[in-house]
Amino acid sequence: MMFDSAEVQFAIDAVHEAALLARRVQQELVTPALTKADRSPVTVADFAVQALVAKRLADRFADHVLVGEESAATLREEVGSDSLERITHFVAQQIPTATADDVCRWIDHGAGQPPARFWTLDPVDGTKGFLRGEQYAVALAYIVEGQVEIGVLGCPELEDACHPHIGGPGTLAVAYRGHGTHCSALEGLGADYWRQLEVSSRGHPADARLLRSVEAAHTNTGEIGQLIARLGISAEPVALDSQAKYAVLAAGAGDVLVRLLSRSRPDYCECIWDQAAGSIVVTEAGGRVTDLDGKPLDFSQGRKLTANRGILATNGLLHDEVLAALKSVGA
Repeated sequence: MMFDSAEVQFAIDAVHEAALLARRVQQELVTPALTKADRSPVTVADFAVQALVAKRLADRFADHVLVGEESAATLREEVGSDSLERITHFVAQQIPTATADDVCRWIDHGAGQPPARFWTLDPVDGTKGFLRGEQYAVALAYIVEGQVEIGVLGCPELEDACHPHIGGPGTLAVAYRGHGTHCSALEGLGADYWRQLEVSSRGHPADARLLRSVEAAHTNTGEIGQLIARLGISAEPVALDSQAKYAVLAAGAGDVLVRLLSRSRPDYCECIWDQAAGSIVVTEAGGRVTDLDGKPLDFSQGRKLTANRGILATNGLLHDEVLAALKSVGA
């Protein structure tokens, strides 16, 4: 039934194509010779994916708005000319007539403020994972009146929504409000095989498997340690980059996902594209997503979740106990 929706089918098609493009950029540009300071491959992938999705959206729904992470301003300057040439090269593999001017124009379709009804895109979520050849995701969501209605995650290095598999078939996870969350392989999507995802049934905190970011700058590792001790969790936390964690939680291979505020950025507000698609992937699989105070995520505040503080996603059964434990450790 969910594939009868033109918007859902667009989201599947767009993320499928975009995630395979991101994988191609990674395979061609992320090499052993790449220095740690060189972010150019992920820059190329970010811009190329946003240009591609913006163009596909304009072709399918001319009046729909895209709110994206990137702006083409620097690409139009001399310093960005080499990057723009590379980006155009990759976009032209999907759209042969694409020019550099086209690419900049398509990217800037995503530069506006959110209206009441819009799409939001994180073209490559998980920058460090992309550069390490590990987990990253293309994340696209459709938001109406502050509520996420559709979310799609393209995770090239995650198999069956729950197993890291570098170079494997990848995962496409699709959630549509009221219709559940389903996944299929990213490679070979035309096989028409979709599996419904359901969160785990673990109800005892000590048995929980906690998911967290790899990068210490993205969370508060000290408070995570206190939270684990408070809940009596015995398993080591699973560190994964990107919104791929949401897919793992939705598939029942994790139970708690927490994004605490880093001490270096206590006033940090999440960007809407970092959480929108993943949040509905979890809730439509039976889970629950709030901020650290138990408030629902409010996507009506613009480009950032200014009404929320941090992120907690669980299988639902554990949510209240984790919220209480977070409060007790001062998170």
